[in-house]
Amino acid sequence: MEFAIQAGRRQDDYREMIVATGFEDVTIGDCRLILGDCREVLPGLQKHDLLLTDPPYGIGADKGKAVKARSFNGSKPIPSMHCPEDCWDDERPDTEVLLACVSAARLAIVWGGNYFADVLPAQGRWLWWDKCQTMPSYGDGELAWTNLPQKTPKRIVYANNKLFADRVPRFHPTQKPCPVIVWCLSFAPDSQTVLDPFMGSGTTGVACAQLGKRFTGIERERKYFDIACERIEN
Repeated sequence: MEFAIQAGRRQDDYREMIVATGFEDVTIGDCRLILGDCREVLPGLQKHDLLLTDPPYGIGADKGKAVKARSFNGSKPIPSMHCPEDCWDDERPDTEVLLACVSAARLAIVWGGNYFADVLPAQGRWLWWDKCQTMPSYGDGELAWTNLPQKTPKRIVYANNKLFADRVPRFHPTQKPCPVIVWCLSFAPDSQTVLDPFMGSGTTGVACAQLGKRFTGIERERKYFDIACERIEN
């Protein structure tokens, strides 16, 4: 499947089924969104300049299990806000899937890299998002593995505790703030084509649209795919 820009399509007529592949394939400006499993879609894609993705970590974030947070008085657990039928974070991707994703682009940035350190090769430039977290039961930040040529780790400080996070709509339980994704893209300024095989609600696509980069996103969950389409179009 080759990337094709389909400009000028009406808002109510941008979705079409690509019969040759069997995947629902949507093009919005320079962004291509594919509803399907990346294991099946990746072999048909051309190599991209940059992989920027946030795979499932296998820690139960889909069911609110990633952090056993408690109310401020410590008396009872905070109930999960996610649907019990969600199962996208039951386990992390297989080794062959992760390696196939990394091989699909010249450069790679993989959030949650500490969960895949036994699979991904040792590299010097790790990215660290410092969340300015104030809750003791939450992590202070998140790590991204990269194969960028530089050898020094880099940090972004971007508050994401509840007081700040509530200011921006969240559509996915592990959604990254758009400014954090834009910061990631700044480390590969020459990359014009960006791939996210675990697209979720489409934040990487939103950032690419803002910066004029061509984006390909793959998502297997219908509800998040539809959200990504709407966010990128609007």
